[in-house]
Amino acid sequence: MMDEICEAATAGVEYGAAKIFVGPLFVQLMFSIRNASYNYSRTFCATRKRDFVVRRVNWPHGSGFVSSISLELSQAAFLAAFIVFVAMSNRHHLTRSERLWSLDRAVPRYTSYPTAPHFEATVGAELYASWLDILTASDSLSLYLHVPFCENLCLYCGCHTKAVRRFAPIETYADLLVREIDLVVARTGSHCISHLHWGGGTPSILGPNLLRKLAAQLDVRFDLASLRQHAIELDPRFVTKGLAEALADIGVTRASLGVQDLSDHVQRAIGRIQPFHMVERAVDLLRDVGIEQINIDLMYGLPSQSVQDVCRTVAQVHKLKPQRFAVFGYAHVPWFKPHQKLIDESTLPAQPMRIAQACAAHKMLTELGYTPIGLDHYADKTDSLTDALHAGKLRRNFQGYTTDDADALIGLGVSAIGDLSRGYVQNAPDIGSYSRAITAGQLATTRGIVLSDDDRIRGRIISELMCNLTCDLNSFVHDADLTFANEIDALSPLVADGLLRIEGHRIVVEEDGRLYLRLIAAAFDTYLHNSRARHSVGV
Repeated sequence: MMDEICEAATAGVEYGAAKIFVGPLFVQLMFSIRNASYNYSRTFCATRKRDFVVRRVNWPHGSGFVSSISLELSQAAFLAAFIVFVAMSNRHHLTRSERLWSLDRAVPRYTSYPTAPHFEATVGAELYASWLDILTASDSLSLYLHVPFCENLCLYCGCHTKAVRRFAPIETYADLLVREIDLVVARTGSHCISHLHWGGGTPSILGPNLLRKLAAQLDVRFDLASLRQHAIELDPRFVTKGLAEALADIGVTRASLGVQDLSDHVQRAIGRIQPFHMVERAVDLLRDVGIEQINIDLMYGLPSQSVQDVCRTVAQVHKLKPQRFAVFGYAHVPWFKPHQKLIDESTLPAQPMRIAQACAAHKMLTELGYTPIGLDHYADKTDSLTDALHAGKLRRNFQGYTTDDADALIGLGVSAIGDLSRGYVQNAPDIGSYSRAITAGQLATTRGIVLSDDDRIRGRIISELMCNLTCDLNSFVHDADLTFANEIDALSPLVADGLLRIEGHRIVVEEDGRLYLRLIAAAFDTYLHNSRARHSVGV
């Protein structure tokens, strides 16, 4: 089915003798399904001086067309194509591909449950301190350090970060991290750390000296002797020999490089110019100092991006032989990240094209020998993530899919999220509030959530589905009232389309359903239906 959708979206849509092709210059016919009718909102003609606009054309109940499709048309072909569209709208049923295109809606990424938009201000520093106090000496920890700075802000970015031009704020922030580490250890005592992850932002903006300083503080305050993975997120544009040597000195074993797309026109559209030779040089520098485990982050759904761009990028980056790929869908959330308003929305791929891009990347990576991991990760067959998948030990946290099985995750830095047995906590999202709390000798927690029994059960179900693509609900039914009948009923359209099957109380996601894991998981999210939070599209 993935091939079917990809082919339909990239090769064209056939209706009778008419065939309309997809391409980089296009008319976007954008439709949304509401109450079983199709409302045509806006038509863009990507030709020199024409902008054809049709507003609020309501098609009768039972009419059918794809929910969103990008078409390459010339000025002369526009009217003919519109006539074909009207003819297609009179059909009384949708093809399977068309139904699947129309399934997509805005849902969380489920790196936690409940998800961050549902965290509450009632969970603060005092409660977090009490949760740290009850950690036992035998509990293993993992650490996440967030560095909320970049040299410049990429237009697609959805991270908690800001651009800085001076080094002084970075030095001040490093001192705050040292003080927060001390505040945490004063509660927990020295613990064994199994995983350590630096994220951002661009954590390497700290530079070699501050990285060494912070790593030394961690080494003094925690037990790093059993550290299984030490990872950092890097911008390939700023990897130097000196930085690579510092990373090796502090024990980094894995580096994730943000590549996104290697096409020049896409890079210009997202404000991040980094040709292939720059990425290749970064990988070479890291491997020269012994950092062999390389992750590559790619994106689909970027402005002006095509299926060909995605495929070309995968082919180029594969030459570097990374151990892992992550292929994320661009989340256009300008109401949350105002700088994304600088992206021309008319250049964003329509939903069928997004799906085609994701399918193309999936097909290429699996044919190249990578094992698909959950929703959007791919790992070499010898990678620890593949081992964890086969052993049923795969986990998912705020950094994505992981082998991290620590008893608690401690988040350090602005906006960092912690995961403990009692619930989730999050630090202040702005540097000012974070700085005032740490300077006053207080933990910087400003919100979080206390987990209920129902939260724990649903969180485990969602994790099982997102990681293993299967879940036996019988394992979670402890009383007669907990049958998940409504959830199973909500999944019936996906069953009908072959995306999953339900055998008694066991849910098994088919390979065709992998792309729709977020939608499947959403059936078990009791917060989502009553939420005002806005999310990115599910594919």
